[in-house]
This record gives sequence, structure tokens and C-alpha cells, in this order.
Amino acid sequence: KERKEQHSDSSSHEDDMPPVSFNFMLPKKEISMVPDMGKWKRSQAYADYMGFILTLNEGVKGKKLTCEYQVSETVEKLLAMLATLDRWIDETPPVDQPSRFGNKAYRTWYAKLDQEAEALVTAVLPSERHDAAPEIAVYLKEAVGNSTRIDYGTGHEAAFAAFLCCLCKVGALRIEDQLAIIFKVFDTYLQVMHKLQKTYRMEPAGSQGVWGLDDFQFLPFIWGSSQLIDHPTLEPKHFVEEKVVNEYHQDYMFLESIKFINEMKTGPFAEHSNQLWNISAVPSWSKVNQGLIRMYKAECLEKFPVIQHFKFGSLLSIQPVKP
Repeated sequence: KERKEQHSDSSSHEDDMPPVSFNFMLPKKEISMVPDMGKWKRSQAYADYMGFILTLNEGVKGKKLTCEYQVSETVEKLLAMLATLDRWIDETPPVDQPSRFGNKAYRTWYAKLDQEAEALVTAVLPSERHDAAPEIAVYLKEAVGNSTRIDYGTGHEAAFAAFLCCLCKVGALRIEDQLAIIFKVFDTYLQVMHKLQKTYRMEPAGSQGVWGLDDFQFLPFIWGSSQLIDHPTLEPKHFVEEKVVNEYHQDYMFLESIKFINEMKTGPFAEHSNQLWNISAVPSWSKVNQGLIRMYKAECLEKFPVIQHFKFGSLLSIQPVKP
């Protein structure tokens, strides 16, 4: 097999084929102590993950959720996969239990995903890449919350972004899928997560309470603020107005996330979501976007309690970036 790779000359039309040289492996944890964090920040995984987040951030700049974009076969398959997860929630109603939070029916739902994840991912991948399914499926299983603690947080959200990043690395998703990745796949994922969080009353994982940006998510605020850059009328100060949120949430992921917070929380916005309230005072969306990217690195990607759970394989590698 290796010999064949050496002989494939550049004149053959294999440009759109994924590179053949992966040695797929089951991803595992590599960051077990605080001093290991430097290894993470220098890793190929960190560079690839951040590169993926920022490429998508550029791609959605100034675009509405409702704009025109192409929807590839892989995107359709991902939406079908998410529809399956959603259907399983309907088939697994919460059980009666004394504790209001962390409904144990979530564990039944999760066990089903745990069992089916590899098959679900295989169905999404092109046939010549089925060998990647065991590695990529690990990120899907990490992306929906923790079944022991029945909680969900930004580390789980990061695992879903990592899952999408891996699909790009093996060539299942392509650069022209950018808009669909966020506006269709990630947006649908968010809706399924909201439903999980609501149905099973999941706890926020490692939440900073009122000092965090949001109990559960972060990426929709980054990508959502990019969508609003150079908007003719909507400024950051407007998103605290319910009227604006109700009118525009179909077009903008940022406002969709604010709407969910408003549905889940009671009391003055400035009290239950203090960080977001502060953001509403920032003069422009591009400043908001840059600030959120900095905050995401500091509050999520550079926090040991989040990154200790991150898994590394052949696609998202712990190896240091090549100089």
C-alpha cells in the first residue's frame, strides 16, 4: 500500500480524494495534569481545531441563517443522523424521580447513542472512508453531555465541533459546505441539545453561574456575532430587547441563543446573564466577535477542567505543530 502511494503521480486526478495516509485510532485523553496544558496549546489538534472555528467564523460573516447555500449529500446525512437522536428523545420520556435535575432517562437515551454511534457515523461517511468511523464516532459520543453526571457544557459542544472538523479532515465535508455546516448542521445540533437540556433537566457542566457567558453553549455566540458584523440596523445594544429577538431570531444564531436563555431563565437579563449584558454595551459586532474569540480561548480552551476530557487520535493529534 505504501509503495502505491509513492507512485501516485500528481497528474492523476486525485485532488478531490482525501489523502490516504491516515492510521486511524481510537482517540484517548492526553491531558491529565495542569502542566500538560502546554502540550495541548502546542498540539496539532489545537491548531486544527482553532483553525476550523476561525475559518467558519469568516465564512458566516454578514450572512443570515436563511440565506442561500448548497447542501451536500454528507450534510443531508448528518441532518438525518441528528433527526435520529431527536427521535430517540421522543421515545425516551423523562421518568418520575424525586430530584428535579438530571433525569435518569437521559442515561437510557445515551446508552442508545453509545451503542449506535459507530453505525450512525459509518452512514455519514463515504464508502471509501468507513475505516474512520470508530475514531470519529468517539467525538459524537462526547458531544451530547455526560451520562454519569447528566450534565452538558462547552467541552461537549467542543467535541461536536471536533467531530465536524474530523469529517472535514477525511474529506467527507468540504470547503463549499461551510455555510451548511453552521447554518444547517450546527444549528440543528443546537436544537437537539436544547431539547436534551430541557427534557432531562441537564445540569450545566462546570458552569461559572452568572459569571459565565451561558450555562451550556459558547460557539453560537461567536459565529452568531460574526453573522451580525456590519448589519445595517442591529447593534449589540439591541439584543437585550425582546422585540428584536422575537423578530430576528430566525435569521441570526446569536439571537436564537438569547431567545433560548429568555425562555429558560426568569428575572432581569442583567442578573441572570451578566456577561452577555456587558457585551451589549460593546459598540460594534466585530468587537464583540473578537472579544468572544479571546474569551473562548481563555475560558474554555485554556481551562484544564474542560480540556482534561478532550480526546486525541490521528485526526486531532496531540503531536506538536511542525515548525
